Amino acid sequence: MFQPLALAIGLRYLRAKRRNGFISFISMASILGIIIGVMALITTISVMTGFQEELRSRILGTVSHATISGFDGPMQDWQKAVKIAQADKRVLGAAPYVEREAWLQAMEDQGAMIRGILPDQEPKVSDLDQKMKEGKLSDLKPGEFNIILGTELAQYLGVSVGDKVTMLIAERNATPVGILPKMRRFTVVGIFEAGAQEYDFGLALVHMQDMQRMGRMGDDVTGVRLRLTDLWNAWEVARDLTDQMKGDYRVRDWSGDHANFFRALKMEKTVMFILLSLVIAIAAFNLVSSLVMLVQDKQSDIAILRTLGLSPANVMQIFMIQGMVIGLLGITIGVVCGVLLSLNLSYIVKFIESITGSELMPSDVYYISGVPTHVVASDVVTIAVVAFLMCLIATIYPAWRASRTDPATALRYE
Repeated sequence: MFQPLALAIGLRYLRAKRRNGFISFISMASILGIIIGVMALITTISVMTGFQEELRSRILGTVSHATISGFDGPMQDWQKAVKIAQADKRVLGAAPYVEREAWLQAMEDQGAMIRGILPDQEPKVSDLDQKMKEGKLSDLKPGEFNIILGTELAQYLGVSVGDKVTMLIAERNATPVGILPKMRRFTVVGIFEAGAQEYDFGLALVHMQDMQRMGRMGDDVTGVRLRLTDLWNAWEVARDLTDQMKGDYRVRDWSGDHANFFRALKMEKTVMFILLSLVIAIAAFNLVSSLVMLVQDKQSDIAILRTLGLSPANVMQIFMIQGMVIGLLGITIGVVCGVLLSLNLSYIVKFIESITGSELMPSDVYYISGVPTHVVASDVVTIAVVAFLMCLIATIYPAWRASRTDPATALRYE
């Protein structure tokens, strides 16, 4: 694309001492603007990706990657479903569950989702056993009607380990006076903290057999929960398993259960990318200014080169090379600084906290304390390419103006 002569002259102009110091100042401002823009964009996107990964891990530590449930009612032959799932190499674990909405009463009243689990099977499909603040999952014993609450739910109900909670669920069978709730007193034996309000305030765990007795379900369950080797392939794996079960089942995966939440995070990340790209665009405009002034300053040089036989296309290439080298220099430094800042941001935040004596993200206020970052190579490459394209576009007009220089007019007063 670029001839050796144009490349040599373009690089020579970059090394040459300029007569107008203001042009050099604007060029340095352009480089600095590109560095700041690229660095800020990489750091911001890395932080947003880190938060997204942290939230996803917390949510997936509480829910399963996929669930298979009865299409229009409880799942009856769930033992067969678990056996088929465990035989698949893409499945790390499978466990049955019973889930019902209920009303909990103690010092306060609050509705919650009650999940009946098998304590010895639950670690195969979730990390709830690692999120226990008090008690443990094995304290849920069949027939003892024990319950484990989320931290916020326990605080709202005003209960702690050892206290009683009354559970009310609607009966399936109607009586002459209407549908009466079924009541049962449960003993709080544990408290967990998932790190997501949806579950800390809206989820409670009981033994699966106790929930089956409360709902008069016999040996039936709501469905089977799955943990997979590849969470991004959850829907396809669950559908393959249902095809092997030969029946009508309802399939859900983690992305569908939280589609709006993760879609909002993705939209926020996209909008932030666009907004911070404007910083790079502003730096590119500075690049236009410096090149326009440089072209004006080099009018006589351009005229001499034209009289020596240099074509307008070659003249255009000379000044495009200068702008692209300036842009590449800023992008390279910005990428290096941005990646280093992202990788060490948590240490920098801790250092600032130690100096100021205050916590930027208190754990008692925010679910995520600290600043998680995750540098993704594809994001860094995308940012670098976008910045380079902006710099390339910025060089076109000044270079075109240089190529239109008339030698006779430029040399008239020389």
